[in-house]
Amino acid sequence: MAILNSTRLPILLAMLAAMLLAATQIHAQRIKDIADIEGVRGNALIGYGLVVGLNGTGDSGTSSPFTINSITALLERLGVNVRADISKMKPKNIAAVMVTAELSAFARPGQQLDVTVSSIGDAKSLRGGTLLVTPLLGGDGNPYAVAQGGLSVGGFSAGGKGSGQTKNHPTAGTIPNGARIEKAAPYGLSPDQDRISLSLRRPDFTTAKSLQDAINAVLGEGMARAINPSTVQVWNPNSNTVELIASLEQINVPVDNTAVVIVDERTGTIVMGQDVRIDTVAVAHGNITISVAENPEVSQPHAFASGQTTTVDRTKVDVDEEEARLVVLPKQVSLSELVGALNAVGATPSDLMAVLQAIKAAGALHAELRTM
Repeated sequence: MAILNSTRLPILLAMLAAMLLAATQIHAQRIKDIADIEGVRGNALIGYGLVVGLNGTGDSGTSSPFTINSITALLERLGVNVRADISKMKPKNIAAVMVTAELSAFARPGQQLDVTVSSIGDAKSLRGGTLLVTPLLGGDGNPYAVAQGGLSVGGFSAGGKGSGQTKNHPTAGTIPNGARIEKAAPYGLSPDQDRISLSLRRPDFTTAKSLQDAINAVLGEGMARAINPSTVQVWNPNSNTVELIASLEQINVPVDNTAVVIVDERTGTIVMGQDVRIDTVAVAHGNITISVAENPEVSQPHAFASGQTTTVDRTKVDVDEEEARLVVLPKQVSLSELVGALNAVGATPSDLMAVLQAIKAAGALHAELRTM
């Protein structure tokens, strides 16, 4: 039996300890990635504006009368009276749009935001257009930013009377740094508050308890307390909120996820988590295909006969039933074994949905089955 060299033993032990530490952190995530700080949140902004400079791809006057009204109001504010000729307006170079943006927490006046511009009329394309000054309002109705600039559209639409071609989505575009913040958004976080609250993005009792224990292991016993499955309160003894949050964000927490199977019947997509388990169950799968063919035949009497020429229906029905393959799935199989067994049955995505729903109805699927 070989004896390890005394100089190599500490190195091997250190490598083993590192491997064990990595193994324990495989399912751990940073608090920054699984929880939010109460009082720190973004704010949605929205505004109504006009895009000008389009090459005949804007709104029509008949289908989008609000575009003409907006142009008239804008020109009158600029000192141009067009009320007398409003009936002759054909705003093919102008489009009415909705402008949206996200105002991040603690954003200060003078900073810039990316905005998204989307047509609300019958414009064919916003390519090459310029957004005019558009106030962006928050949920309280107050303006927080002003947007303006040239659009970046990742698509085009072209065609004539006979045919046309469209690539991507030409009626929506973006303006990078297209809005400037004029007013800071309100927030509910004080730099010296006595405690902060962490909100889990996926509420779970086990994860909340693990979050509490991980924080207490780093900051000291009693510093954190789980209030409910989604909220953990942390004391701020030094009255330094920024320093406390920065230290909390990097703590690793083991996350316990619920076993879920997602079924999207519209696209035939099935997604299963690694914790999905089933009890012993037998699955038989087979398709029945019925083909109906109509072959009408002409029945014509012989010469000099008194009959009439008629059409006689001839229907042929074929039934093809596939041989059902019975597969026994053992208790507590893993995700890979479950997928392999279902593939062995020869089921398509649509059939897999029916199989999973039947296993769930039988009480053998230990996971939440969600249908989108």
